[in-house]
Amino acid sequence: DTWYPSASSRKGNQLVAAGTPRKSMNPADFDDIRDFLRPNMLSLTRCKQILLEDFTIQNSPAWTIHPLLCEDLTLRRVTAKNPWYGQNTDALDLESCRNGVVEDCTFDVGDDGICIKSGRDAEGRKRGVPTENFVFRGCKVYHAHGGFVIGSEMSGGARNLFVSDCTFLGTDVGLRFKTARGRGGVVENIYVDGVAMTDIAGQAILFDMYYAAKDPVPLAGESSEPPVIAAQPLGEGTPQFRGFYIKNVVCKGAETGILVRGLPEMSIKDISLENITLESKKGMLCQEADNIRLKNVTLLSTETKPVLEVQNSKNISFDNLRYASGADLLLRVTGDRSQGIRLVNTNTKLAKKDVELGQKVGKKTVVVAGR
Repeated sequence: DTWYPSASSRKGNQLVAAGTPRKSMNPADFDDIRDFLRPNMLSLTRCKQILLEDFTIQNSPAWTIHPLLCEDLTLRRVTAKNPWYGQNTDALDLESCRNGVVEDCTFDVGDDGICIKSGRDAEGRKRGVPTENFVFRGCKVYHAHGGFVIGSEMSGGARNLFVSDCTFLGTDVGLRFKTARGRGGVVENIYVDGVAMTDIAGQAILFDMYYAAKDPVPLAGESSEPPVIAAQPLGEGTPQFRGFYIKNVVCKGAETGILVRGLPEMSIKDISLENITLESKKGMLCQEADNIRLKNVTLLSTETKPVLEVQNSKNISFDNLRYASGADLLLRVTGDRSQGIRLVNTNTKLAKKDVELGQKVGKKTVVVAGR
């Protein structure tokens, strides 16, 4: 069940085509859904050469800072603070913007911290304007659903984004890349270099094409069931994630180190993870992916049945992987479409069992160096 803060909010959320203008409406028509119609705090539309510097903004009803279709934007030493229970109170939402720097900012909010958007579904694809050419550096995110986030409204695409020297402390997810069928859009050329995380409630690094508009970490008494995996036809609403380069990341404490979950009809492609150390309960799950490369990655997970799980993925490479000695199982591979799994320069003898193959997986699917 979904809980809403009020009956007014619930009624607004259940409207069909809530954002579509209608004729002959007056203020009285909105009285019974007023809680749903929460405004953003600071909105900038089609602006150029913007400097936001040295101020604090707080208690936003919805998105806090929302530049839309803006160019040449600088945010420097800006603090955003919202109640942790505030739904949709993202700190920064860059939507279909180009060219800018976000540096030395501090965010502590009820939803995502730094968030990249470019429109939702057909409306976003029709606009067709990606968020592109931004640098994010030296930022701190405390409470938030995600520290650095792309999506889920990314139908116009996102590209050429650079994240460096950022810190996430107590966010639900660290690096959060989310989308869903129907969104469409291409996210590509994303570079992350230097992120430190502590006490992440969910995944340290998340690629998820099954976003369901729910909190990333289930609340008390709630359950979180994995999505049903079944292929659907390709179309303009099929989203794409490709070309992510992530290195020099450290996380001390998370539920899951890495989760990559693509679609059967559109794998998540071309992901490079290098020089990363993650301390977590679970290691890594890679599902419906292609050309995922891990080099010099340390997964110190407490649950080791297995440390790594690969499902229906291909061209997956683990080079110089490190893990806790005494692991029950290092690598499990399942799915009849899995192929080209390589485990090289890795001491497999530290695990009680190195590789386990599902019934539909061929014996030559996994190559272990030296075997």
